[in-house]
Amino acid sequence: MRNIPVAEVDGLDRAVLAIGTDYPPDHLLPRHEHRRAQVLYAATGVMRVETADGSWTVPTARAVLIPPGTTHQVAMTGVSTRSLYIEPTAVPWFPARCQAVDVSALLRELILEAVEMEPRYPEHSRDAAVAALILHELRNLTPLPLDVPLPSDPRLRGLCEAFLQRPDVHDPPARWCAALSVSERTLARMFRRGTGLTFSQWRQRACVLHSLQHLTAGTPVTRIAGLLGYDNPAAYTAAFKKLLGRPPTAYRGREG
Repeated sequence: MRNIPVAEVDGLDRAVLAIGTDYPPDHLLPRHEHRRAQVLYAATGVMRVETADGSWTVPTARAVLIPPGTTHQVAMTGVSTRSLYIEPTAVPWFPARCQAVDVSALLRELILEAVEMEPRYPEHSRDAAVAALILHELRNLTPLPLDVPLPSDPRLRGLCEAFLQRPDVHDPPARWCAALSVSERTLARMFRRGTGLTFSQWRQRACVLHSLQHLTAGTPVTRIAGLLGYDNPAAYTAAFKKLLGRPPTAYRGREG
């Protein structure tokens, strides 16, 4: 199925439904939720999924697991998605919070195949076997640290969301303190309580994940480092590898 709303087929008596959707450049999918669990796979481009408690940056050929009933919005840069919508009873292990995951070569091919299936695929058919194998493969996904937690405090959250739009690895905590009329010690407590990270950890994480959209677009590492305020490309690369375990080149231009 392609380019149809999930609401049109949501009531079908099938555990797995697959829909491929092509979006215009720089599209924003407003806040919404699904009754089913969703595996949102980026066939092309970069997605940023935002919920009440965090932001997940999902580059090409990776996916994000979105629990049923979770309100979320999706900002997209050059994105074509392949989504699996799964009956909650078929995935009792599904995480309670969104989770970015790597996608194996086998699962990628299964997702692409599932999009070509008829929504009311016959039971005990090849298509039903594909759906069953998808459910097995989903149990073996590798989580990826592609999320930036967001605090519930509205004043701090507003600053965090603004930072995510224009991140700077050297943005001083004093600027945040002035905006919030708090001391640096209070700011530190607010960050730890609201995100589980220190201010510097959160700032670094936000910068690295923001860079994924530039990598996918083919922007040179030297240029990316400068845009984010790193002193040199080596400093950016070191921060990237520390968070994601692989160099920036591992996240450049992979499609599927």
